[in-house]
Amino acid sequence: MFIDYARIYVKAGDGGSGACSFRREKYVPRGGPDGGDGGCGGSVYLIASSRVSTLLDFRYQRQYEAEPGGSGQRANRQGRTGADIRIPVPVGTVVKDADTGELLADFTKEGETIMVARGGRGGRGNARFATATNRAPRHIEPGRPGEERWLVLELKLLADVGLVGFPNAGKSTLISAISAARPEIADYPFTTLRPHLGVVHADDFQHFVVADIPGLIEGAHEGRGLGHRFLRHIQRTALLLFLVDISVWNHDDPVQTVHTLRHELEAYDTHLTTKPFLVAGTKIDSQGDGQKLHQLQAWCEQHAIPFFPISAVTGAGLNALIAFLGREVAALHHPCVTPC
Repeated sequence: MFIDYARIYVKAGDGGSGACSFRREKYVPRGGPDGGDGGCGGSVYLIASSRVSTLLDFRYQRQYEAEPGGSGQRANRQGRTGADIRIPVPVGTVVKDADTGELLADFTKEGETIMVARGGRGGRGNARFATATNRAPRHIEPGRPGEERWLVLELKLLADVGLVGFPNAGKSTLISAISAARPEIADYPFTTLRPHLGVVHADDFQHFVVADIPGLIEGAHEGRGLGHRFLRHIQRTALLLFLVDISVWNHDDPVQTVHTLRHELEAYDTHLTTKPFLVAGTKIDSQGDGQKLHQLQAWCEQHAIPFFPISAVTGAGLNALIAFLGREVAALHHPCVTPC
């Protein structure tokens, strides 16, 4: 099950109280205070790990509390420090404070760590309060409470290319044809219910990651369909690939389809419209008289938009598309200082 949103409660350990104690030893008539300090409470950390891929674990466990610090002991012995909690989250997780909406972390690399709740400091024992005028203090400090808060975790997949299209545009078929990903494929809308990642090998030395998200429909940014739940997963992509069904069974205008898709992305996040994109006309093996293909191709040429007619079933046009995507991803990740 793919879970990309979670709300959890974290509580750091409280600090232990200081001890009130006096030395009582034979032949030591005036031993003085010897109460030790309390131990600090454990803190709560989040750490990015490639060993987890979804936020599913947080559906079953939503509360995380670190161990409190131990109380101070006699003979100036400090209380035990509470154990920290380290919670693994997938790489690509965004962490926000649930109450204020403050962005606390954006994990993009393996091993990145952030403290989300600091443990309480231990209280001072009575030995700390001894002075020249007060040699037998009975005052101690209680431990300070640990921090606590509610957190919102959002997972955004890390991919180079994001596939965007209406339901049944051929996104799942394409990603299964060019990578080892095996999403469900069927002839009904919204077959894809969760995002999929696929690694595509452009050549022996280069590969890139493609993200297939559930199909969009008009009004997706307002909550219609399924795609609005997963649009966050293409916010990190470097390049967008719009897939337009040009088969004889699809009665939508191909150019209007591109406009609708771009409008939905802009309504969700205006930054998405600044990403470079290209268009692929899918299912050319069933294009009929080719009118839609020529219409879409002419519009792309007019607006200087890269266009690729493809068929994921027969493999037509896939090599050219993969080669182009590989070059574009490499150029975006490693731009040349001087023209290449």
